[in-house]
Amino acid sequence: MNIYESAENYLEAILKLTEEHGAVRSIDIVHELELSKPSVSVAMRRLRENGYIEMDGEGSITLLPPGEEIARRIYGRHKTLTQVLIRLGVSPETAAADACKMEHDLSDETYEKIVAHLAKGTGK
Repeated sequence: MNIYESAENYLEAILKLTEEHGAVRSIDIVHELELSKPSVSVAMRRLRENGYIEMDGEGSITLLPPGEEIARRIYGRHKTLTQVLIRLGVSPETAAADACKMEHDLSDETYEKIVAHLAKGTGK
């Protein structure tokens, strides 16, 4: 499943906002990602056309199964990497910013090894 990093960021933001607030509209994504309304509008159209999201008549955005799968994978990576960096002594703000950069480029193999290492350390 190949998708551009920017699309992953949009899908992740939709998932995060949905978990925090329930309903998500384009303006919420504008504020979350600090982007322009036109940029978000174009991205939402592309995500809709590619079957990742749907929008109802009132502008509420819902992740479709392919979009939700990508969003959960990226958001899960983000949360895990943030926690790893915090455990290493990085400030929460810097850890979250760095995790956002890492979550897209880290190979599946490396990420799986990090998760396995964490599991060993917690006895899971």
